[in-house]
Amino acid sequence: MLSLPPSVRIFMSREPVDMRKGFDSLAQLVRSHLAGDPLSGHLFVFRSKRGDRLKLLYWDSGGLAIWYKRLEVGVFSIPTVGTSIGEHGLEIKAGDFALLLEGIDLSNAKRQKRYQRPEAAPA
Repeated sequence: MLSLPPSVRIFMSREPVDMRKGFDSLAQLVRSHLAGDPLSGHLFVFRSKRGDRLKLLYWDSGGLAIWYKRLEVGVFSIPTVGTSIGEHGLEIKAGDFALLLEGIDLSNAKRQKRYQRPEAAPA
């Protein structure tokens, strides 16, 4: 189980990724596909073509770290709920990410209406 501070944002690539990619290749995908900074401390999630594997890239006090999970049965479903980041990415909530890791398909989840703070008007 991952324990994430509330300041960490989670970005997921919608496109499948070759799971042989390492630190530098994933960091380049963060920059090019997710328009993010791999050294920001945020979590970047990549899914395999078959859907049975996830790789997470994040900055951990002085270096990049990779977390890898392979399912023995089933696949991870890409969430459809979240904020789009370009055409290749999606920002998801930590709770949704935890459900994804547990194998819950978020596309069928019914969400109750919740308060959202209005965004500030541009100056």
